[in-house]
Amino acid sequence: MRKSDFDHVVEVIDHWWGGPGGTLAHPMFFYELGELATVAEEDGRIVGFLFGFISTTTGVDKTGYVHLVGIHPDFRRRAVGRLLYEQFLARCTEQGCRRLKAIATIGNDAAIRFHEGLGFVAHETEDYAGPSRKRIVFLKELTP
Repeated sequence: MRKSDFDHVVEVIDHWWGGPGGTLAHPMFFYELGELATVAEEDGRIVGFLFGFISTTTGVDKTGYVHLVGIHPDFRRRAVGRLLYEQFLARCTEQGCRRLKAIATIGNDAAIRFHEGLGFVAHETEDYAGPSRKRIVFLKELTP
């Protein structure tokens, strides 16, 4: 991902998501954690992006964490998200990750179906995002 790609993502994310979400595309995911940030393009036009990083929390094997994914509305259900996840998985595996992780809000059935279709296991986790703020935690174990 280039700086111009990041700037484009910030401009279009609210439209792509159908509501506010641009604050989740925090600049740190480009400047500080951006080595794994990826875009999907068709004919030079950005049609999807993935912000992810590798977590090395003490006592836990390396985990590839998918923070934010967006797909242009005209390109949904055309395997763009799957491609972005596969590229992220490959890069994480190369760097020694043992699992992938992603988070979604309760009621995001599309995210649940998508992640389960990619082999993630979904768990509803109480207080994940603070008191009384449940989240769906997706985990996928990787083979070494």
